[in-house]
Amino acid sequence: MARRFRGESQHKVDTKGRVSIPASFRRVLEASDSNWKSGEAPELVIVYGDHRRNYLECYTMEAIDEVDAKIDALPRGSMQRKMLQRLFHGQSFPTAVDETGRLVLPAKLRNKIDLSGEAFFIAAGDTFQIWKPETYEAEEAAKTEEWLDDLPEDFDPMAFLDGDAQPQTEG
Repeated sequence: MARRFRGESQHKVDTKGRVSIPASFRRVLEASDSNWKSGEAPELVIVYGDHRRNYLECYTMEAIDEVDAKIDALPRGSMQRKMLQRLFHGQSFPTAVDETGRLVLPAKLRNKIDLSGEAFFIAAGDTFQIWKPETYEAEEAAKTEEWLDDLPEDFDPMAFLDGDAQPQTEG
């Protein structure tokens, strides 16, 4: 099993769109790029998606290959395949980490999520996301709090890992 991204951090974005990737994230990118060799830049694919997506999703080469295989398995000409190709092939940006451990985010991607000044990175398993910090706080952090608030006070979210475990509500 491939290494997973873990953690979150915030980094400055310069006027040219360069932003440092957390060092631990770079190690995962290296381990998940079969073409990577020491001293070279690991590759990744940034999926920016449709108008509803307020963040950039960064896929390791291994993770995007898995997505591509699933898309390729769909019937050629089907609407699902066409739409997924558009979202994951068309609305994406293949890139590499530069020699100083940074990503260069084109203006189109920065403008899409209104990114300037600071970028918030958060791990998501075999991908990581880049957010405008204020958008993340307003949207995703609020969703997490709301989800937790709907669970009983003593409920352990780890129970969801056991399959169909449901929180017990008082009644």
